[in-house]
Amino acid sequence: MKNLNILLITLVFSLFVTSCEKHVVEYDTVKVDEETTAQFQLFYMVPVTTGTANNINKVELNNELLTNETTPLSAYNFIPSGAVGKFFVAKPGKVNLKLHRGAITNLTLAYDQDFELPAGKYVVVIHDFTKPPVFIKNETPYPSVTTEFTGSTAWVKFSNFLYEKAGEPTTLKLQYQFQYTVDNATGQKSDWANVGKPVAFGEATGWEPLPVNKTVEISAGTARIDYRIRLIGADGSDQGSLKVRNAAGNTVDYSDWWNATIGRINHHMLAGYRAATPVASMKQLGVL
Repeated sequence: MKNLNILLITLVFSLFVTSCEKHVVEYDTVKVDEETTAQFQLFYMVPVTTGTANNINKVELNNELLTNETTPLSAYNFIPSGAVGKFFVAKPGKVNLKLHRGAITNLTLAYDQDFELPAGKYVVVIHDFTKPPVFIKNETPYPSVTTEFTGSTAWVKFSNFLYEKAGEPTTLKLQYQFQYTVDNATGQKSDWANVGKPVAFGEATGWEPLPVNKTVEISAGTARIDYRIRLIGADGSDQGSLKVRNAAGNTVDYSDWWNATIGRINHHMLAGYRAATPVASMKQLGVL
Protein backbone atom coordinates (compact mmCIF):
# COMPACT_ATOMS: atom_id res chain seq x y z
CA MET A 1 0.00 0.00 0.00
CA LYS A 2 2.86 2.32 0.86
CA ASN A 3 4.46 1.65 -2.53
CA LEU A 4 1.15 2.34 -4.26
CA ASN A 5 0.83 5.73 -2.54
CA ILE A 6 4.37 6.63 -3.55
CA LEU A 7 3.60 5.63 -7.15
CA LEU A 8 0.43 7.74 -7.22
CA ILE A 9 2.24 10.76 -5.77
CA THR A 10 5.00 10.37 -8.36
CA LEU A 11 2.47 10.21 -11.22
CA VAL A 12 0.60 13.30 -9.98
CA PHE A 13 3.87 15.22 -9.63
CA SER A 14 4.95 14.17 -13.15
CA LEU A 15 1.64 15.35 -14.62
CA PHE A 16 1.94 18.66 -12.76
CA VAL A 17 5.47 19.29 -14.04
CA THR A 18 4.49 18.34 -17.60
CA SER A 19 1.48 20.66 -17.58
CA CYS A 20 3.68 23.53 -16.41
CA GLU A 21 6.25 23.12 -19.16
CA LYS A 22 6.30 25.91 -21.74
CA HIS A 23 5.35 24.66 -25.19
CA VAL A 24 6.30 27.00 -28.03
CA VAL A 25 3.98 26.83 -31.03
CA GLU A 26 5.91 27.63 -34.19
CA TYR A 27 4.41 28.55 -37.55
CA ASP A 28 6.01 28.04 -40.94
CA THR A 29 6.70 31.71 -41.65
CA VAL A 30 9.48 33.83 -43.07
CA LYS A 31 10.22 37.28 -41.65
CA VAL A 32 9.81 39.98 -44.30
CA ASP A 33 12.49 42.66 -44.54
CA GLU A 34 10.47 45.74 -45.49
CA GLU A 35 13.57 47.55 -46.76
CA THR A 36 14.46 44.89 -49.34
CA THR A 37 11.09 43.27 -50.15
CA ALA A 38 8.24 44.50 -52.34
CA GLN A 39 4.86 44.14 -50.63
CA PHE A 40 1.87 45.05 -52.74
CA GLN A 41 -1.88 44.89 -53.19
CA LEU A 42 -3.28 44.84 -56.73
CA PHE A 43 -6.21 47.19 -57.42
CA TYR A 44 -8.38 46.88 -60.56
CA MET A 45 -9.70 50.38 -61.36
CA VAL A 46 -10.04 50.23 -65.16
CA PRO A 47 -13.39 51.86 -66.11
CA VAL A 48 -15.31 48.73 -67.14
CA THR A 49 -18.74 47.37 -66.31
CA THR A 50 -18.88 45.00 -63.37
CA GLY A 51 -19.69 41.34 -63.93
CA THR A 52 -18.07 37.97 -64.51
CA ALA A 53 -17.08 38.84 -68.10
CA ASN A 54 -14.61 41.42 -66.77
CA ASN A 55 -13.33 39.43 -63.79
CA ILE A 56 -9.59 38.77 -63.77
CA ASN A 57 -9.38 35.00 -63.28
CA LYS A 58 -5.64 34.58 -63.69
CA VAL A 59 -2.78 36.81 -62.55
CA GLU A 60 0.85 36.09 -63.40
CA LEU A 61 3.92 37.85 -62.05
CA ASN A 62 7.10 37.12 -64.02
CA ASN A 63 5.21 34.26 -65.74
CA GLU A 64 4.49 32.58 -62.41
CA LEU A 65 0.92 32.13 -61.16
CA LEU A 66 -0.04 34.67 -58.51
CA THR A 67 -3.81 33.98 -58.29
CA ASN A 68 -6.46 32.15 -60.29
CA GLU A 69 -10.24 31.76 -60.44
CA THR A 70 -10.39 30.59 -56.82
CA THR A 71 -9.81 34.24 -55.82
CA PRO A 72 -10.95 36.29 -58.84
CA LEU A 73 -10.11 39.98 -59.08
CA SER A 74 -13.39 41.74 -59.83
CA ALA A 75 -13.65 45.26 -61.24
CA TYR A 76 -13.17 48.04 -58.66
CA ASN A 77 -11.74 45.62 -56.12
CA PHE A 78 -8.35 44.33 -55.03
CA ILE A 79 -6.32 41.26 -54.12
CA PRO A 80 -5.18 39.61 -51.88
CA SER A 81 -8.79 39.38 -50.71
CA GLY A 82 -10.53 37.61 -47.85
CA ALA A 83 -9.14 39.80 -45.07
CA VAL A 84 -7.69 43.27 -44.61
CA GLY A 85 -3.99 43.95 -44.25
CA LYS A 86 -2.79 41.19 -46.62
CA PHE A 87 -0.05 41.78 -49.22
CA PHE A 88 1.74 39.84 -51.93
CA VAL A 89 5.52 39.73 -51.58
CA ALA A 90 8.09 39.76 -54.37
CA LYS A 91 11.65 40.74 -55.14
CA PRO A 92 11.79 44.43 -56.08
CA GLY A 93 12.99 45.45 -59.51
CA LYS A 94 11.77 45.03 -63.06
CA VAL A 95 8.75 42.70 -63.24
CA ASN A 96 6.18 41.58 -65.79
CA LEU A 97 2.50 41.48 -64.84
CA LYS A 98 -0.14 39.66 -66.87
CA LEU A 99 -3.89 39.77 -66.21
CA HIS A 100 -6.26 37.31 -67.91
CA ARG A 101 -9.99 38.01 -67.83
CA GLY A 102 -13.23 36.28 -68.76
CA ALA A 103 -14.52 32.75 -68.31
CA ILE A 104 -11.92 30.30 -67.04
CA THR A 105 -12.51 28.13 -70.12
CA ASN A 106 -11.87 31.05 -72.46
CA LEU A 107 -9.41 33.45 -70.82
CA THR A 108 -8.23 36.53 -72.71
CA LEU A 109 -4.94 38.30 -72.02
CA ALA A 110 -6.11 41.77 -70.98
CA TYR A 111 -2.91 43.24 -69.53
CA ASP A 112 0.78 42.64 -70.19
CA GLN A 113 3.15 45.28 -68.81
CA ASP A 114 6.75 45.52 -67.64
CA PHE A 115 7.51 47.98 -64.84
CA GLU A 116 9.74 48.60 -61.83
CA LEU A 117 8.28 47.24 -58.59
CA PRO A 118 9.67 49.20 -55.62
CA ALA A 119 10.60 47.84 -52.21
CA GLY A 120 8.19 48.64 -49.38
CA LYS A 121 4.40 48.52 -49.07
CA TYR A 122 2.45 49.82 -52.06
CA VAL A 123 -0.98 49.79 -53.63
CA VAL A 124 -0.51 48.91 -57.32
CA VAL A 125 -3.40 50.39 -59.31
CA ILE A 126 -4.28 49.13 -62.79
CA HIS A 127 -6.35 51.94 -64.34
CA ASP A 128 -5.76 51.33 -68.07
CA PHE A 129 -5.07 47.97 -69.75
CA THR A 130 -2.50 49.64 -72.04
CA LYS A 131 -0.47 51.54 -69.43
CA PRO A 132 1.85 50.73 -66.51
CA PRO A 133 0.23 50.89 -63.07
CA VAL A 134 0.22 53.76 -60.61
CA PHE A 135 1.89 53.18 -57.24
CA ILE A 136 0.43 54.59 -54.03
CA LYS A 137 2.60 54.35 -50.93
CA ASN A 138 0.87 52.42 -48.15
CA GLU A 139 2.24 54.42 -45.23
CA THR A 140 3.01 52.36 -42.15
CA PRO A 141 2.74 52.14 -39.25
CA TYR A 142 -0.97 52.78 -39.62
CA PRO A 143 -2.49 55.58 -37.51
CA SER A 144 -3.91 54.62 -34.14
CA VAL A 145 -5.05 56.16 -30.89
CA THR A 146 -4.98 54.89 -27.31
CA THR A 147 -7.83 55.87 -24.98
CA GLU A 148 -8.98 54.90 -21.51
CA PHE A 149 -12.55 54.04 -22.45
CA THR A 150 -13.51 54.62 -26.09
CA GLY A 151 -12.04 56.34 -29.11
CA SER A 152 -13.69 58.81 -31.47
CA THR A 153 -11.58 58.57 -34.63
CA ALA A 154 -11.54 56.66 -37.92
CA TRP A 155 -9.18 57.29 -40.85
CA VAL A 156 -9.56 57.53 -44.61
CA LYS A 157 -7.27 57.97 -47.63
CA PHE A 158 -8.70 59.44 -50.86
CA SER A 159 -7.24 58.73 -54.30
CA ASN A 160 -8.26 60.08 -57.69
CA PHE A 161 -8.65 57.66 -60.63
CA LEU A 162 -11.46 59.54 -62.37
CA TYR A 163 -11.69 59.38 -66.17
CA GLU A 164 -13.60 61.90 -68.27
CA LYS A 165 -14.28 59.29 -70.96
CA ALA A 166 -12.48 56.34 -72.56
CA GLY A 167 -8.72 56.91 -72.66
CA GLU A 168 -8.96 60.36 -71.06
CA PRO A 169 -7.91 60.66 -67.39
CA THR A 170 -9.32 63.76 -65.74
CA THR A 171 -7.15 66.87 -65.55
CA LEU A 172 -9.21 68.19 -62.63
CA LYS A 173 -7.65 68.66 -59.21
CA LEU A 174 -10.03 67.39 -56.56
CA GLN A 175 -10.49 68.33 -52.91
CA TYR A 176 -12.33 65.61 -50.97
CA GLN A 177 -14.37 67.00 -48.07
CA PHE A 178 -16.40 65.54 -45.20
CA GLN A 179 -19.14 66.58 -42.82
CA TYR A 180 -20.36 64.77 -39.69
CA THR A 181 -23.16 65.02 -37.15
CA VAL A 182 -22.04 67.10 -34.16
CA ASP A 183 -25.19 66.62 -32.07
CA ASN A 184 -27.07 63.35 -32.49
CA ALA A 185 -30.08 64.70 -30.59
CA THR A 186 -30.64 67.74 -32.82
CA GLY A 187 -28.96 66.46 -36.00
CA GLN A 188 -26.67 69.50 -36.13
CA LYS A 189 -23.96 69.08 -38.77
CA SER A 190 -20.37 70.28 -38.72
CA ASP A 191 -18.90 72.65 -41.27
CA TRP A 192 -17.35 70.98 -44.31
CA ALA A 193 -13.70 70.06 -43.73
CA ASN A 194 -10.93 68.89 -46.06
CA VAL A 195 -9.73 65.31 -46.29
CA GLY A 196 -6.04 66.07 -46.78
CA LYS A 197 -4.86 68.19 -49.69
CA PRO A 198 -6.23 68.40 -53.28
CA VAL A 199 -5.10 65.55 -55.53
CA ALA A 200 -4.67 65.20 -59.30
CA PHE A 201 -5.20 61.98 -61.27
CA GLY A 202 -3.19 59.09 -59.82
CA GLU A 203 -2.50 60.91 -56.54
CA ALA A 204 -3.70 60.23 -53.01
CA THR A 205 -3.96 61.92 -49.63
CA GLY A 206 -2.42 60.47 -46.48
CA TRP A 207 -4.38 58.66 -43.76
CA GLU A 208 -6.69 61.47 -42.68
CA PRO A 209 -8.61 61.43 -39.35
CA LEU A 210 -12.42 61.49 -39.23
CA PRO A 211 -14.42 62.27 -36.06
CA VAL A 212 -16.89 59.49 -35.21
CA ASN A 213 -19.75 60.70 -33.00
CA LYS A 214 -21.33 57.32 -32.33
CA THR A 215 -25.08 57.06 -31.90
CA VAL A 216 -25.05 54.05 -29.53
CA GLU A 217 -22.96 54.76 -26.42
CA ILE A 218 -22.17 51.15 -25.49
CA SER A 219 -20.94 49.96 -28.88
CA ALA A 220 -17.88 49.66 -31.08
CA GLY A 221 -18.87 53.06 -32.45
CA THR A 222 -20.21 53.80 -35.93
CA ALA A 223 -21.50 57.04 -37.42
CA ARG A 224 -22.46 58.45 -40.80
CA ILE A 225 -19.99 60.71 -42.60
CA ASP A 226 -21.13 62.79 -45.59
CA TYR A 227 -18.75 63.57 -48.45
CA ARG A 228 -18.48 65.97 -51.36
CA ILE A 229 -15.73 66.93 -53.85
CA ARG A 230 -14.67 70.46 -54.78
CA LEU A 231 -12.72 71.52 -57.88
CA ILE A 232 -9.50 73.39 -57.16
CA GLY A 233 -8.13 75.83 -59.72
CA ALA A 234 -4.49 76.37 -60.69
CA ASP A 235 -4.41 79.35 -58.31
CA GLY A 236 -5.71 77.21 -55.43
CA SER A 237 -9.21 78.70 -55.52
CA ASP A 238 -12.42 76.71 -55.01
CA GLN A 239 -14.12 76.37 -58.42
CA GLY A 240 -17.31 74.72 -57.14
CA SER A 241 -18.60 71.17 -56.85
CA LEU A 242 -17.43 68.27 -59.01
CA LYS A 243 -20.22 67.45 -61.43
CA VAL A 244 -20.71 63.85 -62.54
CA ARG A 245 -23.18 61.89 -64.60
CA ASN A 246 -25.50 59.70 -62.51
CA ALA A 247 -27.12 56.36 -63.35
CA ALA A 248 -30.16 58.16 -64.80
CA GLY A 249 -27.96 60.09 -67.23
CA ASN A 250 -28.33 63.43 -65.43
CA THR A 251 -25.42 65.69 -64.49
CA VAL A 252 -25.39 66.32 -60.73
CA ASP A 253 -23.08 67.57 -57.99
CA TYR A 254 -21.09 64.67 -56.57
CA SER A 255 -22.20 63.65 -53.07
CA ASP A 256 -22.10 60.45 -51.07
CA TRP A 257 -21.97 59.08 -47.54
CA TRP A 258 -20.34 56.16 -45.74
CA ASN A 259 -20.43 54.82 -42.22
CA ALA A 260 -17.17 55.21 -40.30
CA THR A 261 -16.25 52.95 -37.39
CA ILE A 262 -13.94 53.96 -34.55
CA GLY A 263 -10.42 52.65 -35.10
CA ARG A 264 -11.03 51.48 -38.66
CA ILE A 265 -9.05 52.64 -41.72
CA ASN A 266 -10.49 52.80 -45.25
CA HIS A 267 -9.27 53.79 -48.69
CA HIS A 268 -11.74 55.75 -50.85
CA MET A 269 -11.00 55.52 -54.59
CA LEU A 270 -12.90 57.58 -57.15
CA ALA A 271 -13.05 55.65 -60.44
CA GLY A 272 -15.19 55.36 -63.57
CA TYR A 273 -16.22 57.95 -66.18
CA ARG A 274 -17.35 61.44 -65.20
CA ALA A 275 -19.42 61.96 -68.36
CA ALA A 276 -20.01 58.45 -69.74
CA THR A 277 -20.87 54.88 -68.72
CA PRO A 278 -19.80 53.19 -66.47
CA VAL A 279 -20.45 56.26 -64.33
CA ALA A 280 -17.97 57.45 -61.73
CA SER A 281 -18.44 56.34 -58.14
CA MET A 282 -16.48 56.07 -54.93
CA LYS A 283 -15.16 52.66 -53.92
CA GLN A 284 -14.60 52.05 -50.21
CA LEU A 285 -11.85 49.50 -49.63
CA GLY A 286 -11.02 48.27 -46.15
CA VAL A 287 -7.42 48.66 -44.96
CA LEU A 288 -7.67 47.76 -41.26
